[in-house]
Amino acid sequence: MTSDSRFAFAPASPQTRPLHVVRPEELADFVAGPGATWAAWLTASGFEAGLGELQLLPGNGNGVGAAVVGLGTAQARRRSRFGLAKAVANLPAGDWVLTGSLSEGERTEAALGWLLAGYRFDRYRPARKPAVAPRLVCPGGLDAARLLAMAEGEALTRDLINTPAQDMGPDELEAAFMALAGRFGAKALAIRGDELLERNFPMIHAVGRASPRAPRLLDMRWGAEGPALTLVGKGVCFDTGGLNLKPSAGMNLMKKDMGGAATVMGLAQMIMTLDLPLRLRVLIPAVENVVAGNALKPKDILTSRKGLIVEVNDTDAEGRLVLADALAHACEEGTDLVISMATLTGAARVAVGPDLAPYYTDDPGLVTALEAGAVAGFDPVWRMPFHDAYETAIEPGIADLDNAPSFGFAGSITAALFLRRFVDGPRYVHFDIYGYSPSDQPARPKGGAGQGARAVLGALPAMLNMGGK
Repeated sequence: MTSDSRFAFAPASPQTRPLHVVRPEELADFVAGPGATWAAWLTASGFEAGLGELQLLPGNGNGVGAAVVGLGTAQARRRSRFGLAKAVANLPAGDWVLTGSLSEGERTEAALGWLLAGYRFDRYRPARKPAVAPRLVCPGGLDAARLLAMAEGEALTRDLINTPAQDMGPDELEAAFMALAGRFGAKALAIRGDELLERNFPMIHAVGRASPRAPRLLDMRWGAEGPALTLVGKGVCFDTGGLNLKPSAGMNLMKKDMGGAATVMGLAQMIMTLDLPLRLRVLIPAVENVVAGNALKPKDILTSRKGLIVEVNDTDAEGRLVLADALAHACEEGTDLVISMATLTGAARVAVGPDLAPYYTDDPGLVTALEAGAVAGFDPVWRMPFHDAYETAIEPGIADLDNAPSFGFAGSITAALFLRRFVDGPRYVHFDIYGYSPSDQPARPKGGAGQGARAVLGALPAMLNMGGK
């Protein structure tokens, strides 16, 4: 089993240089104390200890001997995650150790942000001369293995989302899925093409049948003991909208419509890397929603795996169709918890923007666990309601369910209610994520982004009664 070589902590050594972390209110004491050697230098530079503000400090020779970075005001810290990570790109290569009065949470955020800031997607534009990144000595008292697992899992998610559909169709997503399973000794299989009909996955087949790249259901199992967790991720590798064709602007980011699949794969990697004491299953319906003579049509009627009849009122609301068959399958054998993740609705983005991961559950215990996990993992989530009063909006009359109700409101909620109809038995959480950072942020470059995975990872012990594991 190998780790991602892009991420590593440095060992402490005599060559390790200090990176002093200073709050604005501590600056005067720092200049008078540990920073006295550089007092004139800092004054001349105008250093004010703003969040992520970096000042390199001279050593005994001609090189850099240390550096100081600002932690910023309390308000600045509230407004920006991983603020210290802004400084990483401007540090010279070498090994660094944090110094300063940091809480455990601040040290964790700094270390995780440092690792995440090391991500690069250079598949199509490799660097002519690979840069040597600065490395951090893992702050004392932190779980380095866990932080590395989170960074590596996030990198997998970002890589999958950032890869365009020409190189990340159902075939390539399956290959990545099988590689992940093989790395950890998990059992995996794929049900492809017309075999989906033979094995009763009619809605996955209906959505993906128009593409020359066959639709499929990917299924992975890992772990022999402990509570059972099933992750279900939407794997629409490209979404044209089908016959309800999207405008060009709406298609520009549709390579990320497999962001749910990418996120559950990143989460699965974290779980397996840390060898958590649970039984894991991952289900991914992998399809392309494209246009052809045999494409799914508006007003088609589908009989789902569960037996519920669905009227297709919009072929661009395909994600809930493929997830529905996978969710029904997930519940057919014993599992304690089902979590689905999907780039499902634009309505979720309108409601909470791109930075929050909205989620749905009826279980107060899961809410408590997720909220704590989100804080611990610096992975913000926001609870949305399974509002029962909107159930009638997804009941068209001609069939049991409508995949795109004409209600005109609460699009994320009605989509979540649709999915809930296919979950019987286990506790259930659904994430309606965006999966993309629209601009460069500290430790989160523009492009693919995992959302909710670290929150779930931190919540799993409480969600599955695993104790402190």
